Amino acid sequence: MSSILTNTSAMVALQTMKNINTNLNRTQQEISTGKSVATAKDNAAVWAISKVMESDVKGFKGISDSLSLGSSTIAVAREAAETVTDLLTEIKGKIVAAQEENVDRAKMQTDIVALRDQIASVVGAAQFNGLNLIQGSDDVNILSSLDRAPNGNVTASNITVGRQDLSTSAGTYGTGTSLAANAVVADSATAVAATGNTAEITFAGTWAANDTATLTVAGVDVNYTATGSSVSDIAAAFAGSINALGLEGLSASNTAGVLTITSTRAFEGLTVAQSSNAAGGGTSDITQVNGAAPTGSNSATSSTIAQRAEKIEFSTSAAVNEGDGYKVTIGSSSYNYIAGKGETMEDVARGLKVAIDSAGITGVTTSVTQSDTGGWTLNVDNDGTGSASLAFSSTGNAGGKASGGLFGLDAIDVTTNAGADAALTNIETMISRGIDAAAAFGSDQKRIEIQNSFVGKLTDAMKAGIGSMVDADMEEASARLQALQVQQQLATQALSIANQAPQNILSLFR
Repeated sequence: MSSILTNTSAMVALQTMKNINTNLNRTQQEISTGKSVATAKDNAAVWAISKVMESDVKGFKGISDSLSLGSSTIAVAREAAETVTDLLTEIKGKIVAAQEENVDRAKMQTDIVALRDQIASVVGAAQFNGLNLIQGSDDVNILSSLDRAPNGNVTASNITVGRQDLSTSAGTYGTGTSLAANAVVADSATAVAATGNTAEITFAGTWAANDTATLTVAGVDVNYTATGSSVSDIAAAFAGSINALGLEGLSASNTAGVLTITSTRAFEGLTVAQSSNAAGGGTSDITQVNGAAPTGSNSATSSTIAQRAEKIEFSTSAAVNEGDGYKVTIGSSSYNYIAGKGETMEDVARGLKVAIDSAGITGVTTSVTQSDTGGWTLNVDNDGTGSASLAFSSTGNAGGKASGGLFGLDAIDVTTNAGADAALTNIETMISRGIDAAAAFGSDQKRIEIQNSFVGKLTDAMKAGIGSMVDADMEEASARLQALQVQQQLATQALSIANQAPQNILSLFR
């Protein structure tokens, strides 16, 4: 049926043309914007995902800037720590040269002071944008990542960079929890005395001619062949032989047949061992080797003469926390060291050694040793040139402010023999701390560079992911545009034909 009121062909052609124009407009929009999903109405789910990822990309750009700033800051600190280490090594060269007594120590001390002042200048200047990582003890957090959980929650991750204090500050001794149990004076000693320690040897039995005996003292064998039976003669003979050896810090004497061996070696214990043989037909015997005055029968075959130095033994189980302070009292003065973050009992022992050495107490020298069980010991000796005996004690308290890593550098003085000797061991501790600081900064800087590289790659991957979701396929869009243009032309012609259909009805009335 034909109608002049309702042209269904034109209606169909018009709807087709509208659809083609809509698709054509969408294709043209894709080509002009480069996106297949430009707004939420294009694809709400994909658009929402892409916007979340775009916000993450923006955040990671900020993280990259943070990492670059952190890397630059650490680079400054690392260069400074390396420079300080080099300067400390130069100071060590001066200290080694000062061990000779026939050199101008005053001029060497002048050079050391100049190098020390240069270290202070480097430490003070080693800042980037106001942040100095080689002063103080507070850690620094550098933003390194944004972590998005499956539920959408976002948390920030940081790379923590520990400060490496290379200042010479003495710190502040605290008044917190007592730490006295962690640093105990050995043998309950209350004084550092110049008196040597002894071992006493007694002789018994019937000694006949040609009976022999051997004492091993500090690794040296001393032999005796009896010519009679007097134990006093035997003790006197051994005393003469031992003294004739001329061993440093070692002497022997005879008192009524008791041989007393005395050692004044500061930091070295000595072993005394014995053996005897009744080769001449007697019953020769060395009945006692004792490190203290004989109090009765003792069949020991050896004894140790303890070092003259008194000892402070540090705990092998207690932790060392930042601000833990330990104090040693020698005579009427006390000397402190306050631990920094991550330090150990070895650091405490060496810090106290530096504090005592820096005071320049006449006749007092120190050393730090480690026992077979791993415990650290501070040894304090008094040779008597200042005072024959000095009060001695130790204690500790938490809650202080840490000493600087180069604590004691300001007190290095090589103008005296004692000062030069102390400086040689103390500078090694300082060089070690400088090396540790530079190594720590190097490790942190490398980690930050790796993270920065990863963030860059992650950002690129996220951009590619966003693009795969929302970017238009330009080849496809181009082909679709041409097809739609052709369809538009055909639709126009079809609509034109459909609109001409009512005109054909007029021919029926001619």
